[in-house]
Amino acid sequence: MDYFSEKTISEHLPNKHKMAIQSLSAAFTTDKVAESRDFYVRHFGAKVTFDCGWYVNLEFGDPASTLQFMSPQQPEHELSSGAGLIYNFKVDDADVEHERLRDEGLDVVVPLEDHPWGDRGFAVKDPNGISLYLYSERSPSDEFSQYYT
Repeated sequence: MDYFSEKTISEHLPNKHKMAIQSLSAAFTTDKVAESRDFYVRHFGAKVTFDCGWYVNLEFGDPASTLQFMSPQQPEHELSSGAGLIYNFKVDDADVEHERLRDEGLDVVVPLEDHPWGDRGFAVKDPNGISLYLYSERSPSDEFSQYYT
């Protein structure tokens, strides 16, 4: 795989301008805003930092780790499907979280297991059908360690 070098990237940007991104988050359009809020607060310890009823911002232990859920307010805001979407949560101990979430009644949709790319993880789904992959890091196998930069 051929990646652009820093110089090459700036050569492709108009006026050699590099975008200075301040933050990045995912907003999911749903008719289950309150249900989503309650799920993430209860099971993931999310902090609600904004909630006007149709839009909620959730923070996960760090201002840089946020998700938003919103009900459609404009014609271009179509309801989203959680199919194919995965949110990754890096945790201290995947085994502890696996046991806790099972005890809280969540169904595990991907079993807890070690992966050769360097994690141990499992998945559950949120009320929108979004897969939530919880993992803790492990040393990757020789096959995968070559891909880390």
